[in-house]
Amino acid sequence: MMVDYGNFKWLNEGEMKIEEDKIVMKAPPLTDFFCGGTTESEEGVLPQSLCNAPYYYTEIEEDFVLQAKVSHDFKDTYDSASIMVMQDKNNWAKCCFELTDFGTHAAVSVVTKNGQSDDANGCNIDGQNAVWLKVCRAGSEFSFHYSLDGEKYYMTRYFTLPNVSKIKVGLLAQAPTGNGGDRIYEHLSIEHRTVKNIRVGN
Repeated sequence: MMVDYGNFKWLNEGEMKIEEDKIVMKAPPLTDFFCGGTTESEEGVLPQSLCNAPYYYTEIEEDFVLQAKVSHDFKDTYDSASIMVMQDKNNWAKCCFELTDFGTHAAVSVVTKNGQSDDANGCNIDGQNAVWLKVCRAGSEFSFHYSLDGEKYYMTRYFTLPNVSKIKVGLLAQAPTGNGGDRIYEHLSIEHRTVKNIRVGN
């Protein structure tokens, strides 16, 4: 389904170009969405609180399915091309194709409620720099999925967001530790429908 970019807006406006069915978004250096604490671990400080990464989004009131093929160069730790849903700056969730701090390429998810983020590394997807990501909404319930071919998807996260009505959904480009770079999103689609099984994603 064709996406009407005229309905999209920016939070932390960034550099972007649209080439037919491809969006290239620049992740600036040291940018992320993560709401952390001040706790120190034995080997150092846990992830810094940042909400400065460029987020290109539209707002939807009803159920939906968004999916896109994402890719990037995996240069620095936590580099990611991501999709994100947001109620407000204290309640949001993102699904990332990320270079993890374990040196793997993985489907990573973060869910933030009341200004506190968790962090969950999903399946490692080594050997390739592109993957499909999907988010489904059914009322206050959401699910993240990944796919190697855009056909068969696997759930990586199921979660809820509180007091959901109109929700922001879109594309996030992050580079929390490094110099940034291009994040590529292809074949973006948004379907206004309710999935039969939110865990399966269809």
